[in-house]
Amino acid sequence: MRPRSTPGAIRPKISTMPRPKTEAAAFLDLYKLSVEKKRLQQELQSLEVRRQQIGDRLSALDSQIATLETRVEALREQEEPASRSLPGLAHPIPESFDMVFLEY
Repeated sequence: MRPRSTPGAIRPKISTMPRPKTEAAAFLDLYKLSVEKKRLQQELQSLEVRRQQIGDRLSALDSQIATLETRVEALREQEEPASRSLPGLAHPIPESFDMVFLEY
């Protein structure tokens, strides 16, 4: 049974055939490690670009939300006096109503 590693951990690629301990094998290992390092650096760079894009979008959304909330408050303040009196009624709507209980 294989030992479990932490999820998301990047494991090195394992060669199935053991190579003899020669200078050529060491250079091959150096090449493979440098290729993996370069790939991981490019991946990290692309993640940073994506992170920046997401951060920019979040700040744009925050400003749009703030603008819309301000607009809603302004519209609510404009509608409050108009909602107290309906156009078809001669008298404005009262603030409170008396409770009436009816039994059937």
